[in-house]
Amino acid sequence: MQLSSLLEQADEKQATKCYQEAEKLYFDVLSCNEKDFSEEQENVLKYKEQAALALLDLFVEQKQAEKIVDLTRKLRPFFGQVAKAKTAKLIRVVLDRVALIPNSEQVQIDLCLETIEWCLQEKRTFLRQRVQAKLASLYFQTQRYMESLAVLTELLKQVKKLDDKSLLLEIQLLECRVHLVLRNIPKARGALTSARTTANAIYVPPGLQGEVDLLAGIVSAEEHDYKTAYSYFYESFEGFSNLGDERAVSSFKYMLLCKIMTKQADDVKSLISTKFALRYTGKSVEAMLSISRAYQNRSLAQFQQALNDYPEELTNDVVIHSHLSELYDTLLQQNILRIIEPFSRVEITHIADCIGLPMETVENKISQMILDGQLKGTLDQGANCLITFTQDTFPQTYYHSLQTMKEMSRVVDILFENASLLT
Repeated sequence: MQLSSLLEQADEKQATKCYQEAEKLYFDVLSCNEKDFSEEQENVLKYKEQAALALLDLFVEQKQAEKIVDLTRKLRPFFGQVAKAKTAKLIRVVLDRVALIPNSEQVQIDLCLETIEWCLQEKRTFLRQRVQAKLASLYFQTQRYMESLAVLTELLKQVKKLDDKSLLLEIQLLECRVHLVLRNIPKARGALTSARTTANAIYVPPGLQGEVDLLAGIVSAEEHDYKTAYSYFYESFEGFSNLGDERAVSSFKYMLLCKIMTKQADDVKSLISTKFALRYTGKSVEAMLSISRAYQNRSLAQFQQALNDYPEELTNDVVIHSHLSELYDTLLQQNILRIIEPFSRVEITHIADCIGLPMETVENKISQMILDGQLKGTLDQGANCLITFTQDTFPQTYYHSLQTMKEMSRVVDILFENASLLT
C-alpha cells in the first residue's frame, strides 16, 4: 500500500468528522518505515509532513492542546530527518496553531520550555532563540512581566552577538512594551531608541514599522509630549490603515486622546468626521467622543458615565486608562476651584453636592490641593468647612518680623558659642 493512498483515507475520515479513525491513520503515516513503501525517501518525508500538519488541524479543531504537545514530542525523530530550516518552520507552525486554542497560554508556555530544552540538546541555537522570544511574549500576555523581562535580558545579550536584526528588533519592541506596563518610562524609551536604531539598518515590513511608530507614540504620551505622540500615532494609523490592520483603530483612538490631553477637544468631532476615519467608527471612537464632550462641559458626571458605558474601550485599555486618570484628576480640580471661587468660607458638603461625589473624596482632594500649593486655604475639621485665603501676598511687616526673628536666632547662637568658650 502506498503512503499517498493512506493519507487520502485519513483526509476522508477527517472530512466526515471520524476524528479517531483519522488520527490513527495519520499516526500510521508518521510512524511508517520507509522500506515498507514504494515511494522515494523525499516523497515519504513530504507525506509525513502533511500528516503532521493535518494532525495539528485536527487537534486545533477539537481544542486538544495537550495532544499537540504530545505530537511535538513524537515528531522529534522526524525532525532529525529533515533540514534544520524545515524543522524551524514546523515548530513555528505548531506554536502558532496551539495559540488558536482558547485559554491555552500555559500549554504554550510548557511547550516552549520543552522545545527550548530540546534545542539545547540538539544545539539548534537560532531556533532556540526564536522560541525564547515566543516564550517572553507569552509571559507578557499572561502578565508575568518580570519573567518575561528576565528571558528578554538574557536573549538580548545573545542576539546582539549575531546578525539576526529582525529578531533583535522584535525583542527590543517587546522589551519596550514590558517596561511600559511596569511604568519604567526611561527604560522603555531606551528600548525604543535601540529598536529604532535596529529598524534603520534593515528593511522593516509596514506592519512592524507601524508597531514601532505606535510604541513611539505611547512613550511620548507617557512623557506628556502629546504633540509628538500625535505625530507618531498618525504615522502608525496610516501604516495600519493601508494594510487593513485592526490596530489602526487603537492608533486612531490614541490620536483622539492626544487632542483631548492638549485641550483641543473641539478637534475630536472634526477628526471623526474626516473621510479616512469614517470606516473606523465604532465603540472605541464613540468612547473617546464621550470623553471629549465631558471634558468640554467640565462634567465629572458625564466623564464617569463614559467610563461606565465603555469599560472595555477605556478602563481596560492600559494606555488610555493612565491618561484618563490624570484627566479626571484635572477635571475634579477645575470643578472645585470653580465652585469655591465666589466664597471665602464654604461647606465641604456643598462642594460635594455640586460635583456629585462623596464628601470624603472631595475632602481628600482639597487637602491634596492645599498641600501642593494649588489652593490657598485651610480645612476647618470641626465646622466641616474650607476657609480660603484671598490675599496672595502677606504684609511687609510679616517679612520684616521673619527677618528680625532670624537675626535674633543668629545672635543667640553666637552668644551660646561664646559662653561655651568661657566655661
